[in-house]
Amino acid sequence: MWRIIQFPPKHPLSINRLLTSLHHFQFDLFSSSTKKNKTIKRAKTNNREELSSYYHDPFTLCKLIKASTDSPMTGGAQVHSLVIKLGYNANPYIATALMSVYSETGLLDDAHKVFDELPNRTAVCWTSLISAYERHGYPRRALEMFRHMQLDNVDPDRVTITVAISACTALGALDLGSWIYTYICRNWGKESILEDLILQNALINMYAKCGDVKAARCIFDTAKLRDITTWTSMVMGYALHGPAIEALHMFDMMEKELVPNHVAFLGALMACNHAGLVDEAWRYFERMEKEYRIKPKITHFGCMVDMLCRMGLLEDAYRLIMNMPMKPNAMIWRTLLGACSDSGNISLASQARACLAELDSGYAGDDVAMSNAYAKLGYWEEKTIVRDRVRRRRQPGCSLIEIGSRTREFAISDGVKCEHNELKEIIKGLTENSKSLLGDSENFTFSYVDLDGGYIVKE
Repeated sequence: MWRIIQFPPKHPLSINRLLTSLHHFQFDLFSSSTKKNKTIKRAKTNNREELSSYYHDPFTLCKLIKASTDSPMTGGAQVHSLVIKLGYNANPYIATALMSVYSETGLLDDAHKVFDELPNRTAVCWTSLISAYERHGYPRRALEMFRHMQLDNVDPDRVTITVAISACTALGALDLGSWIYTYICRNWGKESILEDLILQNALINMYAKCGDVKAARCIFDTAKLRDITTWTSMVMGYALHGPAIEALHMFDMMEKELVPNHVAFLGALMACNHAGLVDEAWRYFERMEKEYRIKPKITHFGCMVDMLCRMGLLEDAYRLIMNMPMKPNAMIWRTLLGACSDSGNISLASQARACLAELDSGYAGDDVAMSNAYAKLGYWEEKTIVRDRVRRRRQPGCSLIEIGSRTREFAISDGVKCEHNELKEIIKGLTENSKSLLGDSENFTFSYVDLDGGYIVKE
């Protein structure tokens, strides 16, 4: 193979075939062959005419970019430099390939820079960047780019719409998700949803997880095609937002057509959890491995522990934790600690707190729960010690809210977004309006307490 690379054929088609084969073999084109490959060495020259004689075909560059996917910090950067030298950085196809290389390993700033250099951005370019942000856990940034795409008068395609819906799901942005659904119906027709299983599933999942289960069920009932994702979205939707019994009914319907997966069983367990159906939950939990050979994951154990704790079966929850085939995570121990705090079970609470100290010692909420457990039994000295420790390391909290199809973030002591004096006036106005609406009531009062620059409204 090295002999072929050292003497590259002049015809672009031959070069393209060679690069394609290298890409299929996951060959790191740059880190492995820069020293031996004279063709790649020529990429280091600044002579555009000399470079163009070897890389005069944009399709060749696209193949070269894809071949450097495994090492974007080295290979991707070198090809990007080559693209700029050749003057192809304005080519949307090459730019999209570069963005894909950078986004593969989370180099989103570099991908965005490539995007910003494009004079004319196609729907594919926009979709590549939007998808990169959504895939790497930045749904709000993805939706911001989706809005900019609309302002740029670029019509989104089905892939763009599907990614935007997924971002709405992650943020719980129901209003924007509903607007996208209206856009689809107005521009493509409702039939387009029935013909596209991926788009249909994205919409059902969005409505179900955002709480509009009726809208999700409406799309589900009219669906011509249903796969495991379609069914599990509905099961999870009912499990999260109720009625819980409907989730179990949906699970039973699914079993008649498809083999349930671990997500479907998680939905069934969550439904039993919310409805307090302990015996039913154990039945689903045991069926996973006995009937379908699905080994319960830590999420299934966590759901069972949460249900047992909610029902006050703390000893059963502790036994289940100790018999888990995997190491319990902090969330599971934290669930037990919270339940022990509410019931005043100091013995189990202390064991859970000790395990949490090894897993996640920096979370102040664990000490708060332990403090409450001490207070429940009147152990005021121990409570004071724990509360003092909490005050020393307390961190400000933040919250998200959707207003006018936009997701906004608020944090304690955030003077930029809301000054304290303005907040006082708002609370005062709310108090006066509430009194006028509810009538003359001496018992209905509001007060605010300043805690380290943040305000808590007390009734």
